[in-house]
Amino acid sequence: MIRLLVADDHALMREGVKQIVALSDDVVVAAEAENGARVMELLRERAFDLMLLDLTMPDVSGVDLICWVQAKFPALPILVLSMHNEPAVVVRVLRAGATGYLTKDNDPQDLMAAIRKTATGGQYIDPKLAERIAFAGSTDGQAPRHQRLTDRELHILRLWSLGKSINNIAEELAISNKTVSTHKARLMEKMGIHSNAELVRYALAHGLVD
Repeated sequence: MIRLLVADDHALMREGVKQIVALSDDVVVAAEAENGARVMELLRERAFDLMLLDLTMPDVSGVDLICWVQAKFPALPILVLSMHNEPAVVVRVLRAGATGYLTKDNDPQDLMAAIRKTATGGQYIDPKLAERIAFAGSTDGQAPRHQRLTDRELHILRLWSLGKSINNIAEELAISNKTVSTHKARLMEKMGIHSNAELVRYALAHGLVD
């Protein structure tokens, strides 16, 4: 039996995964977490065969959380289930130590196939993304500017481009307004972007917001 830890800040998403998994006889949702802190707590308490992880959650999320899990529990496979389909994001996640990547628009049978493969030592990349990743890796010297960003900076870029204010972002990420402003200024400098409007246009043009 594959014991699954489902980490997603949306209750409806967690419930949907539980309903899909309930139809199988070899996978069970052993626990669920709504934020990074809860993930850390659960992993210290008990063992799992696979973590199904949403990239964007309050507090610790994305690559930061994957790196923590890899450092503390290197044997635990991590399958990312995300709405983001940007090749640069997928590559960043896999380099951090995730075992697989699947977008949320896939069918339930694709999710179950990915769970079974990654939980038993294999790797899985969403077939729709594999070709795009291959082509993205073949354009040396033409990498998009957002690849220069840290995971936190990329997260703030997405939230800002969704129309959230500095205060909203600070509250969602549990950090100070000053820290958000510093990250935003730094990411704009790295990308050579000089206005908020230009930042939003870039994010939309590169599929960084849905």
